[in-house]
Amino acid sequence: MQTRPIQLTDVVYNAANQSFEALLTVHDGKCSRKYACAINAPISTSFQDAADGLARQALRRHKSKVGVYSEVRFPAPTQRAGRRSFDPMRWLENLADLSGRRAA
Repeated sequence: MQTRPIQLTDVVYNAANQSFEALLTVHDGKCSRKYACAINAPISTSFQDAADGLARQALRRHKSKVGVYSEVRFPAPTQRAGRRSFDPMRWLENLADLSGRRAA
């Protein structure tokens, strides 16, 4: 079984529906997916039990890859071709050469 880091945010209890609701982020390699989850439970449920139920629901939805979710991909940085590095000494020398000229 693969374990994936899960982050819970904005856990609230909806008294009208008698459910715990939260936004869960599942980090999976090069992308992160956010799921809005809710579980029916009484207000007397411990936070740990509610968090476990929300996490199970998010993992189940992540595994099936159906439904609504928000996805953020982390692309690998690429080197731009033909770009020189900044040399502050050369920049200052060029600036000193321009000191006798006027801008206007």
